[in-house]
Amino acid sequence: MPAQLLLNLFIAFLWMTLMDEDELKFTTFFAGFLVGIGIIFFMHRFFGTQFYLKRLYSSIKLLFIFISELTQSSVIVLKQILSPRLKIKPGIFKYETVLKSDVEVTMLSLLLTLTPGSVVMEVSPEGNVLYIHAMDVEQSREGLLKQLKNFEKAIMEVTRK
Repeated sequence: MPAQLLLNLFIAFLWMTLMDEDELKFTTFFAGFLVGIGIIFFMHRFFGTQFYLKRLYSSIKLLFIFISELTQSSVIVLKQILSPRLKIKPGIFKYETVLKSDVEVTMLSLLLTLTPGSVVMEVSPEGNVLYIHAMDVEQSREGLLKQLKNFEKAIMEVTRK
């Protein structure tokens, strides 16, 4: 991915110099950058990796999934806080993840911990089992499992080829 970005920047600078203008313009650089995107898109299979803008798109998608889950979780926690009686049953459950690398498991743990109402307490030494404390195990278990699956899918899109 970094090689593709550097090549794209090189193509943009090359485009700027070959346009033979009196001064350097951002519009010329941007046009060269777009030409470079097209060239790299058609040539990316020779790099042995996926097209670098696809990973950028996946990263932005993961960010929006996190913001959506953060908002939904915040509303649920806010409703629980503002209700006159607590109707929660906190608890701990075990979740087996399909993620392989330490980076992927760490990213999932951090994203889950940052959303209100759940905390990853421990990760097994093998890295495939998470022990999660949820604010309301009975009500939020299905939602939390759906949230975990969404996060896993998005993380795999970002980190894997």
